[in-house]
Amino acid sequence: MEEVFTGVAVGFEAIGAVAMIIGFVVAVVLGARSLARGEGGRSAFMALRTTLGGAILLGLEVLVAADLIRTITSKPSLEEATILFVIVVIRIILSISIQIEIDGTLPWRRALLRSGGQVIGDAVARDRAAGRAARADSGTEASGIE
Repeated sequence: MEEVFTGVAVGFEAIGAVAMIIGFVVAVVLGARSLARGEGGRSAFMALRTTLGGAILLGLEVLVAADLIRTITSKPSLEEATILFVIVVIRIILSISIQIEIDGTLPWRRALLRSGGQVIGDAVARDRAAGRAARADSGTEASGIE
């Protein structure tokens, strides 16, 4: 049974690596497309940075899952648990620092920068826009039926 879970962990590691590789390719394509559209170097850089950062975050999360599976399913020891702890802490620090780079603020401060009313208002505005789009597609808005 341990061999099966080792294979699953290796699969997760491969998925994490592939996510980062695909994310890199997508980031380069989006950055190049932004440059080709004449949006400027800053816009291209931000597209590249944001997309690549998101791909790295996704890959790190999957790699943490692989480490957890590998550690839980192996013969437990204090040394294995310590190694897992160190790996997870390093990856969490990397994730937080990448998230800060992408958003420009600490993850737990994002909510403080926006009041609850703004968050609710944004959600209501999205719901209304989605409703208008659905009615326009069905033709009810054109006839004045709401």
